[in-house]
Amino acid sequence: MDPLRIGIVCYPTVGGSGVVATEIAIQLARAGHEVHLLSYDRPARLKHSVPGVHYHGVQVSAYPLFRYPPYDLALATRMLEVQEEAGVDLFHVHYAIPHAISAFLADAMGNRPLRWITTLHGTDITVVGADRAYTRPTRFAIERSHAVTAVSSFLAEETRRTFGCAAEIDVIPNFVDTERFQPGQEGRFWARPSRERRIVHASNLRPVKRAADVVRAFAQIAARVPARLTLLGDGPDREHALAVAADLGVLDRVEAAGVREETELARAFADADLFLSASETESFGLSMLEAMSCGVPCVSTDVGGVSEVFGDTGRLVPFGDVDAMAAAALELLEDADLHRVQSEAVRERAVSEFAQGKVLGRYEALYRRVLEATD
Repeated sequence: MDPLRIGIVCYPTVGGSGVVATEIAIQLARAGHEVHLLSYDRPARLKHSVPGVHYHGVQVSAYPLFRYPPYDLALATRMLEVQEEAGVDLFHVHYAIPHAISAFLADAMGNRPLRWITTLHGTDITVVGADRAYTRPTRFAIERSHAVTAVSSFLAEETRRTFGCAAEIDVIPNFVDTERFQPGQEGRFWARPSRERRIVHASNLRPVKRAADVVRAFAQIAARVPARLTLLGDGPDREHALAVAADLGVLDRVEAAGVREETELARAFADADLFLSASETESFGLSMLEAMSCGVPCVSTDVGGVSEVFGDTGRLVPFGDVDAMAAAALELLEDADLHRVQSEAVRERAVSEFAQGKVLGRYEALYRRVLEATD
């Protein structure tokens, strides 16, 4: 089939939406499509040039009258410019606000139709969209999109409930590069002379991720078995999590490793023994999926779409129940045979259900469906 010219619009941060959008861009380019990626900064997972991926920065004027620079207007102009200069067939925008609104403006300003699909990732619905100031614009953005996708059935249903949208929402889950994220060679805790359990948590360390609860559960785990916790990522709750670790006497066994590129993240997951997540809300849980692809069992709060990612693997515990989280973790970390079975199960689920080729094929089919319907 003829290659497409696709525009990808996303935030450049290390959160799930930016990661997924950038990975879609990279994989589409590798499949022979021409991709134009737009954002206000170079995305975290596009540190190096990729053949077929063209990055377009969005510049916002710092005019003194603007207390808050109007990024949505600058983005709409840049989208229109890229469409006119590169002949983009369709834009794939990640987050309804402001990206789908910018697509609508670009379409209204242009001389030929601009087509776009909107992918909902979570906080754009559960936090931003639920804010009274943004509810109507979010509904408008969704209903005017040529197609809408959500990363989980939970998020699709939450969108319908919150906005009463009549628009069809296709559920296309996040995906993982199962070749990049795969089990390491060193082995798990039972193969190490020290028997130390390596526990990881990866997020943007915002309050909703409840990193301090992860530390509290870890302290209970470390009281029973030799263990070390690595916090991957950065954000406003980093120092609070480390302060809790100090108060509980486990600071010497907690490492705040900061933001890592995907190759470093894959290495950190490869020989880990457990991923802990204490999130208040989680529409999907991309970091957990990447850990699962490395054969790392996960323990998470039973929120949002996490159960859709886990299937019958991993362990789900009630939100806020640190004792239950620690108990579920210890069940896996004190039984080598059970851990081995779970490690194999999570890797198999990641490969069979969320491998990038399988999921990307669904996006490409959607692109072509929208283009055919709007010709």
